[in-house]
Amino acid sequence: MKRALGDGYELDDNRTRLDREAVHAYLGGESYWAEGRSRERQDELIDASAHVVGLYKDDRQVGFARVVDCDAAGFVYLADVYVLDEHRGRGLGAELVEEIVEHGPFARRRWVLHTRDMHALYEKFGFGPNVRLMERGA
Repeated sequence: MKRALGDGYELDDNRTRLDREAVHAYLGGESYWAEGRSRERQDELIDASAHVVGLYKDDRQVGFARVVDCDAAGFVYLADVYVLDEHRGRGLGAELVEEIVEHGPFARRRWVLHTRDMHALYEKFGFGPNVRLMERGA
């Protein structure tokens, strides 16, 4: 899948196109959920992911999302979704989430994710609270 969004933005699920250094710079250095994650670990997570989508502006990596297939548990996990600060406010995060959740290979599966601050975005795609979910931290 490769889809132009206009104004030089593009979504692409070709994992060989990913700028892994840029993905790691944001996730390991700026995100609250993966702060301190090593480059080696980030590469392992990308390689183990069932699906990835990159967001690009004029061929520069400006966003990312990945899917973990938890088939044995009957769901998929949406992880590491981001759009760089200077590209926010254009609906790009919604485009990225829509592409990976609604149009990707796992569109008909049950989805799970964690977020501290983007509930309104994910609610647009049917995510909501689940009173049955419990979590044990690392």
